[in-house]
Amino acid sequence: MQRLAPLMEEPVDQEEQDQERGGRTVRTKSWKKWIKTQLQSMIIHKKPDAKVLLSVLGCPLFPVPPLSKMSLQQVSSSAQYIIQHFAAATGCKKLERGIKNTFVTGKITMTMMNDLSGSATVNASPVSHKGCFVMWQMLPEKWLIELVAGGHKISAGSDGEIAWRYTPWLGDHAAKGAIRPLRRTLQGLDPLTISSVFSSAQFVGEKEINGKDCFVLKLSTDQVDLTRRSDSTAEMIKHVAFGYFSQKSGLLLCLEDSSLTRIQTPGSLPTYWETSMSSWMEDYRAIEGSEVVIAHSGRTDVLISRFGENLKGGISVTRMEERWTIDDVAFDVPGLSIDCFIPPKEMKMDFHHQDGPNTFPELLDERQKL
Repeated sequence: MQRLAPLMEEPVDQEEQDQERGGRTVRTKSWKKWIKTQLQSMIIHKKPDAKVLLSVLGCPLFPVPPLSKMSLQQVSSSAQYIIQHFAAATGCKKLERGIKNTFVTGKITMTMMNDLSGSATVNASPVSHKGCFVMWQMLPEKWLIELVAGGHKISAGSDGEIAWRYTPWLGDHAAKGAIRPLRRTLQGLDPLTISSVFSSAQFVGEKEINGKDCFVLKLSTDQVDLTRRSDSTAEMIKHVAFGYFSQKSGLLLCLEDSSLTRIQTPGSLPTYWETSMSSWMEDYRAIEGSEVVIAHSGRTDVLISRFGENLKGGISVTRMEERWTIDDVAFDVPGLSIDCFIPPKEMKMDFHHQDGPNTFPELLDERQKL
C-alpha cells in the first residue's frame, strides 16, 4: 500500500500539482489566494453606511512620505533621541538589516457614531460593522491591502510610483501627490516606516497621554504637495500629523492627523471640511519568533466637521470609530514579488495623462451624504 503524504496545516491550493523533489512531496503555498477566498465569503448583507466608513477609515494615506534611504543614525537633531529610543524599543533595526517583506492579518470593528449637532447632543444606537483585512508590504513604498466590512470589499496598494484604491462603487482610482505610506502601518504596525516618517519631524513639546508622559513630534505636508493634491473645486489647505512617544518606553502611544479642505463649485459659496483622526495603540509585544515589537490592538476615532456660510444648520459633525486587533504577522513570505504590487494597467495610463484631483475622490463623494 502506498504511504499517504503528511497532512499540511497551512493553507494550500489543491489545484496546483505536487512537485516531487528527492522523494519528498512539496506543495506550493498560496497564501494570497486563500486569504482572498476568506474575504470573499464575508461579502454578505451589504449596509449603506459601511461605504462611508470604509471610505474614511478603510485605507487612508498618511500626510507625508517616509524619508528615502534614511539611516536611523542620520535623523534630524530635533527628533534624533526620540526616534532612536523608539527604534531600540521596537527592535526595528532588525527590519532594516534584511527582512524583505511582511504579511499581516487582522480584525476590525467600524462604528458610525450618530451626528453631533451644534448643541452637542448625541443620538443613540450606533451601528457597528465587523470585518477583517490582510496586508502585504515590501519596503515602505510597496504595499497592498484588502479589507472587508459591512458586506463590502475594498483594496488599495502602491507600487512605489502610484498609490491606488478600488471600491465597488467607484472602481479603480489613483491618488496624486507624493507617494505616501498607508496610515494603518503607522498605527504601531511598522516600526521601520514610523522611524523613517518621523525622522523629519519637529519636536514641539511634551504632553500626557492616558496618564503617560510623552514627547510630541509634528509633521506637516508641504505647500507643493498640498497643491498637487488639490483641483479646481477642492483646495487642500493643510494636512498635519502628531506622534506621541512615551518618554519611558519609547513606544508610539498616539497618532493624530487633521486636514482642512475648501470645496467650492462655480456659482456657490465655499464649504469647508475638517477631518481629524486620532489613533491609540495598545498591546505592544514582540511578534512570535521575532524581536520586533508592534502594537497588536488599538482604536481610531474620526471627527468630520463641515461648515460654511451656505449651511443653514450651522456646523455639522459626524463621528466614527474603528477598533482593530492583529491576528498574525509573518516576515519573508515565499513567493511575494514586486509583481504583486502592479496597479491595473488602465489606471496607470490614466495616472500619467490626467490632471484631476490629487486625493481619493470617494472621500468627498461619500461625505456629501453624511
